[in-house]
Amino acid sequence: MKFNPQIYKLPDVPRQPFIDEQEILDYINNSKPSKERVREVIKKAVDKNRLSLEETAVLVNANDPELIEEIKQGARELKEKVYGNRIVLFAPLYIGNKCANDCKYCGFRASNKDAIRQTLTDYQIVKEIEALEDNGQKRLILVYGEHREYDADYIAHTVSLAYSVKKGNGEIRRVNINAAPLSDEGFKKVKDAGIGTYQIFQETYHKPTYERYHPSGKKADYDYRLTSLDRAQDQGLDDVGIGALFGLYDWRFEVLALVRHTNHLEACYNVGPHTISFPRIQNASNLDIDDNYLVSDADFARLIAILRLAVPYTGMILTARESARIRNEVIHFGVSQIDGGTKLELGSYSMNLNQKQDLNKEQFKVNDDRSLNEIIDELLKDNMIPSFCTACYRLGRTGEHFMEFSVPGFIKTKCTPNAILTLAEYVLDYAPEDTATRAWQVIDKNLELMDDPKMKESLEKRLQKLRDGQRDLYY
Repeated sequence: MKFNPQIYKLPDVPRQPFIDEQEILDYINNSKPSKERVREVIKKAVDKNRLSLEETAVLVNANDPELIEEIKQGARELKEKVYGNRIVLFAPLYIGNKCANDCKYCGFRASNKDAIRQTLTDYQIVKEIEALEDNGQKRLILVYGEHREYDADYIAHTVSLAYSVKKGNGEIRRVNINAAPLSDEGFKKVKDAGIGTYQIFQETYHKPTYERYHPSGKKADYDYRLTSLDRAQDQGLDDVGIGALFGLYDWRFEVLALVRHTNHLEACYNVGPHTISFPRIQNASNLDIDDNYLVSDADFARLIAILRLAVPYTGMILTARESARIRNEVIHFGVSQIDGGTKLELGSYSMNLNQKQDLNKEQFKVNDDRSLNEIIDELLKDNMIPSFCTACYRLGRTGEHFMEFSVPGFIKTKCTPNAILTLAEYVLDYAPEDTATRAWQVIDKNLELMDDPKMKESLEKRLQKLRDGQRDLYY
């Protein structure tokens, strides 16, 4: 009988599991696309159309080196259309590493007796944020182990604390969260605290693999975690992030599952995830995995390009797990957000710890140890605009409203001017002379490229206001 994937597809019902393993495996095993079909799908994506699961499978199964390069080139072109030449910067801040789960790939897991457990005090959190502000950071993601101490009340408290810290011209304008799934009431509490994106990673969407790597703790419940962001959406928290940990199972399965998750959220709530993350397995204390599904650099770059084509308007995050070389490559055809100056050991920003990493105190190994300014400098050399923009969140352009702005492509007209303004702030307050000179050259170049004279005039006036001492100007 001819393969008909629709017979496997589960209905999109809120709070109900939506991953059909057989459906995804059949797409992987039965799609043998022609060159013409692959190019049709690339063209559809470059025209800023979301791809179906079947179309994403076409790209996943395009193994010809020539087609892989065409996929990457298509991703480059699409990214330029939607995001321009900007890269959003943020910093992770680890609040506590106590954890009740026993994930075999994570240094925080409960059975790891070598791990040194700690939760930052309020005083330490303030000092960490002051140190981050001194470097020019404006966007944070607060990271918590999955433990009863880090409940919704505690998360809401630390978010409010982060927003309250001001030092000089420094302030945090956006606080995202990476933490355990919450109850309905918990999601409502953190929404009311003014959080940005709430990230929950499924780690692997392949249920047998998931059960193998999550033997105990609340995280062992695959379905509960899978539907957690449905509960968030039901409580009005419509700014959510999804992700998979690549290296646990076949990367092709995880890519299709991420697209399936995106489809589910769009079908049920009229808005997909704000961000997709794709961390890759790195060294950690007492790591306990096999190497059957570790992802090569070539396949990692390939899957990022495929995801960009599949979900044109979704932010894509790449962390300092990856080396500077890999990050410098893939930001051109997929990634829209990266962290800079990352330190994972609790309390390390304020103590300015630069010694050799201690994996007993960290969740995983950092492979890009460049400072924030070093990253900014290299982005500028590459004619990219480092951005700390938070305008959309504070103007209500999130969730379904964000989709209304971004899907037609209007968001680019806001993002480039706002990126320039936040870069100018960084230059005026934090950048060394060489970086400042390079940044003003990039700003001037992008002003010259603007084809809207009214916007150019308006932006030049706001840049002058920044030079005169005003801050936090945005469109």
